[in-house]
Amino acid sequence: MVPVSGRRRSVPRWLRRTVGPLALLVLWQVLSASGVLEADILASPGTIAATAGDLVSDGALPSAMLVSLQRVAVGLLLGGMTGVVLALASGLSRLGEDLIDATVQMLRSIPWVGVIPLFIIWLGIGEAPKIALISLGVAFHLYLNVYAGIRGVDAQLVEAGTSLGLSRWGLIRHVVLPGALPNAMTGLRYSLATAWLALVFGEQINADDGLGFLMNQAREFFRTDVIVVCLVVYAILGLIADFLVRTLERLLLQWRPTFTGQ
Repeated sequence: MVPVSGRRRSVPRWLRRTVGPLALLVLWQVLSASGVLEADILASPGTIAATAGDLVSDGALPSAMLVSLQRVAVGLLLGGMTGVVLALASGLSRLGEDLIDATVQMLRSIPWVGVIPLFIIWLGIGEAPKIALISLGVAFHLYLNVYAGIRGVDAQLVEAGTSLGLSRWGLIRHVVLPGALPNAMTGLRYSLATAWLALVFGEQINADDGLGFLMNQAREFFRTDVIVVCLVVYAILGLIADFLVRTLERLLLQWRPTFTGQ
């Protein structure tokens, strides 16, 4: 009797995705244990794990995370609102495009990190320049993607909506904005990545709390373990934020079939 061949059991995706990071972690530990990678250059994974436990137990790491999250949230809200409003005004109106787009395109070509000295002069060394830096980076990403999404809507869909008797607001609500939503979600993902990057630079501005403050203190005492812990926290928070945006994207864009790989 010939056995019926069933479907070959494949390795779960989550397991395949962990192979690379785990292999890198094992190699790192081996190099540290063998003395090839000295502790003064980079602490071992075991030391970093112990340091993370100490920072969590004494409350330093949770407190710093909360402060950094607040800065990102406020900067993302302000920058996101600014970018979306400017994109709507520029994308939906030729007059708005003439008045706004050229200025935004000019300003976005300036490295936003380079305006830190001006922000310090204008806003001082408190929370304002940190939040302003985050907002600036977020606003440009959202503006470019939302504007491109609006102008990328198929003209035939607009004509079809007009022929069905939709008003200008009806066209915007039922045709233009849904068509621009995929680009807007992409812009949000880029904005989140930029927000965390801007936070790293912003927390170098005379910070007395937050993850950047912990990193600055660790740098002065050559504590590579603390620096790596903060970098790992930045990465984890960024991944969590990206996961939330991906989830939101799946909920809002259920109507759009996409290719998910083979």
